[in-house]
Amino acid sequence: MIGLAIIIVLLVLLLPQALFIVPQQNVYIIERLGKFNRTVGAGLNLKIPFFETIAAKVDMRTRQEQFGIDAKTRDNVTVTMAIAAQYRVSAQPASQGQPSGVWRSYYMLANPTAQMRSYLIDALRSSVPQYTLDEVFDKKDAIASDVNQTVSGLMVAYGYDVVSTLITSIDLPADVEQSMNRINSAQREKEAAQSLAEAERIKVVTEARARAEAMEQAGRGIAAQRKAIADGISESLAVIKSSGVSAAEANQLFIFTQWTDMMSEFARNGRQSTVVLPSDFTATASMFEQMLVAQETEGDDEFVIVEEEEK
Repeated sequence: MIGLAIIIVLLVLLLPQALFIVPQQNVYIIERLGKFNRTVGAGLNLKIPFFETIAAKVDMRTRQEQFGIDAKTRDNVTVTMAIAAQYRVSAQPASQGQPSGVWRSYYMLANPTAQMRSYLIDALRSSVPQYTLDEVFDKKDAIASDVNQTVSGLMVAYGYDVVSTLITSIDLPADVEQSMNRINSAQREKEAAQSLAEAERIKVVTEARARAEAMEQAGRGIAAQRKAIADGISESLAVIKSSGVSAAEANQLFIFTQWTDMMSEFARNGRQSTVVLPSDFTATASMFEQMLVAQETEGDDEFVIVEEEEK
């Protein structure tokens, strides 16, 4: 009975030392007498008290390291870059005599984050000088991707996976930033001036084309109007001639009718305040007689059509 009681007491005292729980997304490294023995995952686990100890509690979640570096571009501009690196312990299991990723992450590097930061800084300072300042802004994602591939290949040997490397910001010296702003402002003003000039050119060309088309249509209208007038006059003279009136009388009658119509229209719609008339109205008859004499010299069969210019 005494022996059983001793065993029970020992179990009560040693059981808390033997049993332990590993949280999710964690791996514990167990050492036996100071030597690596095994790794255990999440859940309830057992170890030999006094002989086995938990050497390390490895977090398998992805972590982030942020830092800044200075680098010089190909056109000799120093930029300050903010870097964010996401990394995690490799979950690669041990195989063919190769230790697992957890084993390498704990036993091969004393300060893995500092080592990874040194690799990233070195890779970035080697990559950025290959690009101009404008190219650094345009290709920052490509630069970060190339650096990530380079550092990933180095850190995997130490049991770490570099998930991604991001260039979150690029800061310039104050004088360089002001110069770039002036250049961008001048470029935008140039483009605005070109756009305004092009718009003005299109406006002028369009207006000129519209005027030309309007003049063309007006000319066609005038030509059609004159043709209609000529056709009407020709028909009128033909009617007058068919009534037995001579050509000279027809011309005299037509000219006098046009003159009286013009004077009547002028009286109704004329905008002039002064009208010049001959002092002797017999001069008008003399003018008609002279026109008839000129007509008779050319032949009795021809008609003279006189158009009064509209004023």
